[in-house]
Amino acid sequence: QVQLVESGGGLVQAGGSLRLSCAASGRTFSNYIMGWFRQAPGKEREFVAAINWTGSSTYYADSVKGRFTISRDNAKNTLYLQMTSLKPEDTAVYYCAARSGAFNIVKVSTRYDYWGQGTQVTVSS
Repeated sequence: QVQLVESGGGLVQAGGSLRLSCAASGRTFSNYIMGWFRQAPGKEREFVAAINWTGSSTYYADSVKGRFTISRDNAKNTLYLQMTSLKPEDTAVYYCAARSGAFNIVKVSTRYDYWGQGTQVTVSS
């Protein structure tokens, strides 16, 4: 089992920045591919970004590419999502997730085995 706890969400004005964190415990963090997903009210959960075991490979949704950066610190068992140039359409509950296996098909939420409880990000216009 892997336990994931997100933090860092909040209310920010459009154009602002936030950094989300996801603290992992349980099994060896560095064995897992990590991802960020988000879900806005009335919408399906959507992929945001993913990172491989060492942090050497990342993948982003087109909607956040160039504005968000995913990273990880395996020594601290922590995943990050640095969000800049935030837009009102980025408003959602953000979830971190963990999965094993190959670093492919990372956009599919059902391929992730463990999920955090989510943290709310609200971007005002």
